[in-house]
Amino acid sequence: MGLLCNILLFLLLCTCVAESADPLGDFCNEDNEIGKGISANIDTLLTKLVSNIASTGYVATSYGRDPNQVYGLAQCRGDVAKEDCSTCIQDAAKQIRQRCPNEADARIWYDYCFLRYNTKNFIGEIDTSYGIFYYNVNNVTDPVNFIKQLEDLTGRIRAQAVEPKNQGLGKGESKLSPLVSLYALVQCTRDISQIDCAQCLAIAVETFTTICSERKGCRVLYSSCYVRYELYPFFFPINSSNGTAEDNQIVVVHP
Repeated sequence: MGLLCNILLFLLLCTCVAESADPLGDFCNEDNEIGKGISANIDTLLTKLVSNIASTGYVATSYGRDPNQVYGLAQCRGDVAKEDCSTCIQDAAKQIRQRCPNEADARIWYDYCFLRYNTKNFIGEIDTSYGIFYYNVNNVTDPVNFIKQLEDLTGRIRAQAVEPKNQGLGKGESKLSPLVSLYALVQCTRDISQIDCAQCLAIAVETFTTICSERKGCRVLYSSCYVRYELYPFFFPINSSNGTAEDNQIVVVHP
């Protein structure tokens, strides 16, 4: 039994590493192109974000002067180790410039972190204008019980997230049966207020009933918040008693 648990834990850790390696999605606003003098400021801004992320897992800053000033934000998932956080933001800073070479409004999402920059000061403003949604193609076998448990669990962790001491993070699990547990995590970017955090999470969780209804797993990623649930443990510390991740997911981009 101990060997089996160790094998399952190894598989789960491998899954988490694989999930963190590639971007979940990006947004390059073609209506906001890089003008003369802005490109160098973006590079300097990204260097600042990468250099300062390790201490707190969150950085919001700016660089330059009008009209070439650039604002940036980087944040890691609150349960992720400092080393993994730093690696994720380094990758994000590199990838965002490759994917959005000509845009001054750019965002990139990873499982472990999020990074964005813009010539417009977005810091402190709630933003659900663009979203990325992942859902498992398989449905649960007991939707009535599942939906009730999901509503209860997301309600609890949303309440956690808006408490100042939790810095926008809420996570937890709920037993669906003796052998199956439901895991969920929510997080807001730390620049927005508690009220805006609650609003962003409410909008994100509402997507569960439209795009992800009765699905075994779902992720909703906005620029100001992130919500996810699965029937396997995906946040840290890992609990290996519930099986491994399923890879059959579909991604939807909005708008």
